[in-house]
Amino acid sequence: MTTLSGVTKEAKIVMRKAVENTKRELATIRSGKATISLLDTIRVDAYGQTMLLNQVGSAAAPEPRLLTVQPWDKGLIEPIEKAIQSSELGLNPSNDGTIIRIPLPPLTEERRKELVKVVRKLAEEGKIAVRHSRTEAISQAKKVERVSKDDKRHSERDVQRLHDEAIEQLDNLVNAKETEIMEV
Repeated sequence: MTTLSGVTKEAKIVMRKAVENTKRELATIRSGKATISLLDTIRVDAYGQTMLLNQVGSAAAPEPRLLTVQPWDKGLIEPIEKAIQSSELGLNPSNDGTIIRIPLPPLTEERRKELVKVVRKLAEEGKIAVRHSRTEAISQAKKVERVSKDDKRHSERDVQRLHDEAIEQLDNLVNAKETEIMEV
């Protein structure tokens, strides 16, 4: 049997996950500065399987427009370099036999605007998840038996407040990322 507090807690958890997921996805979008989270989605063919880049080497951002990857196994330099080149990031790595250097070219105005559109799309997906969670929670709250209408209304208000907070967090994330991208 579900309780109103259980419904609210579940909605809070789902909304928090939606915000965290959006934050993680936004971190992988390239802005003007080099960040190692840019490489989080790159998968490398190593040891007969596909592995994430951070499982086969360590990434660093020693300069604002440069990323480096230090493979733990020197034999993986070529596969790592190939994985970075074939990613959708549009990066052109080079290696000196021990370390892979990835220079980040400056973003054009057109590319910046495209990235802002991608950021807004990701944020909208996060907002949809939050709204869906609110709808589910309110629907479940209405089904709870042996509870007064006032308590159900209070529960709905709490869920709406959680929804509003999550949407505000998403808006703040988007605004910060857009500012970061458009900064020349």
